[in-house]
Amino acid sequence: MPSARSAQEQRLAPKFLLTCLSAVLAESCTFPLDTLKTRLQLAQASQQRSASATVTLAHIIRTEGLSSLYAGLSPALARHIPYSGTRILAYEALRGRLGAEGLGSLLALGAASGALGQIVAVPADVVKVRMQADGALVRQGCSPRYRGLSHALSTIVQAEGVPGLWRGTLPAVQRAALVNLGELATYDAAKRWAAQQPLFGEGTAANVFASLASGLAATAASCPADVLKSRLMNQKPGDGVRYSGMLDCARRSVAAEGWGVLYRGFWPTWARLGPWQLTFWMSYETLRKHSGLGGF
Repeated sequence: MPSARSAQEQRLAPKFLLTCLSAVLAESCTFPLDTLKTRLQLAQASQQRSASATVTLAHIIRTEGLSSLYAGLSPALARHIPYSGTRILAYEALRGRLGAEGLGSLLALGAASGALGQIVAVPADVVKVRMQADGALVRQGCSPRYRGLSHALSTIVQAEGVPGLWRGTLPAVQRAALVNLGELATYDAAKRWAAQQPLFGEGTAANVFASLASGLAATAASCPADVLKSRLMNQKPGDGVRYSGMLDCARRSVAAEGWGVLYRGFWPTWARLGPWQLTFWMSYETLRKHSGLGGF
């Protein structure tokens, strides 16, 4: 008769698969908002810094075409296989092994799980940001730097070496830690709380409430690190503006554009993370339920 540990290990593969499927679905549905958020974050003071998300979105569609909103989708989907698969399984495994229930413990587990998942996903994240930023070159009449995921990976390695694939790792990992600190811990705690309220109860209503709460918490916690991550990942040899690291990027960005730059793209980020969380958690919980794996 299999031990409890071996039975748990046998459940890791289907959990990983369902996590990836749910993440790919959520990413595909909300990716245009991620492109919009990245463009707003990369905009410098001389590039219509006051333009709203709506104006920027209309400008992208008018000058670059609707398809430009999906530039970088392939590395974004590729990123979620190691990233979401690792962070979700690591969080659930650590929660069960450590018996974590308090909010402080859940926050720590969320941060650690997010950081671990991001470390292995940075190369795909770098390619995603670069391909999203390529639309500006197209608008200027130039050809995009990268033709696709594999071409981007090989081009970056040839021009910048393997370390170029891990450019911006520190802010990326910090952002992921903050996102998952907000997302996983908030979802977990909000779901437990909602399940005990007559208004929600266990099931769909509690999951919806927890999903929306986690999206808002993740956005508020991670937006500054997300802005710095995007700027560091997009820079390359030959750029006029070069940041030596996260603190230098923060100092120079704030000095040139004010403190508000750290929350540039907040509303598109939240507008994306809210639906992303809702799509991911509802599909993930449903798939787990029908696969006999129980709730998260």
